[in-house]
Amino acid sequence: MTVPTIFFHFWWQRLAHLALRLFGWNLVAELPPVQKYLIIGAYHTSNWDFPIALLMMAALGLRLHWVGKDSLFRGPGGGVMRGLGGIPVERGARKNFVEQIVDMYNRKKDLVITMAPEGTRRRTDHWKTGFYHIALGAKIPIAMGFVDYHSKTCGVGGYFFPSGDVDADLDILRKFYADKVGKFPHQHGKIHFLPRKKS
Repeated sequence: MTVPTIFFHFWWQRLAHLALRLFGWNLVAELPPVQKYLIIGAYHTSNWDFPIALLMMAALGLRLHWVGKDSLFRGPGGGVMRGLGGIPVERGARKNFVEQIVDMYNRKKDLVITMAPEGTRRRTDHWKTGFYHIALGAKIPIAMGFVDYHSKTCGVGGYFFPSGDVDADLDILRKFYADKVGKFPHQHGKIHFLPRKKS
């Protein structure tokens, strides 16, 4: 990283800290001590979650990376999507979504991707499993990101390496998010995976 780039990141991080404080938000930073991990964000119940998450990531010194279908990155808007931290994934490729992201992690020396496991702002009775299988396959920790509107606290409040014991790992997540409150609590998604379909 060049000196001007380091200087820019330093001041961008300071400005993000200041903006959060001006809006009354406190920041928690319990990040994994590694260069590759996956951040999940819950509970996602409002459009306001995204700008707060952007400031949160900047204040933590992280660049927001997210995953989207490859069609979003075609045409003149593709550069903008990549500039906003988007990573394209091929739909209908030989390798499925999870395998593509695991390969991406395996190729890179440092990578932090953020995912909303609920997959929607509306209430859902389960979380999507993609984040879990990516972390398991890439052997990386899951960092627990949150925006708690009750205490006006946001950030990353800890991490764990998935063990493969789904019930035990979901219990870690349930305990962590038990006192976190989204903007619209009635829309909290249930921390539960749907049973796998038998082949």
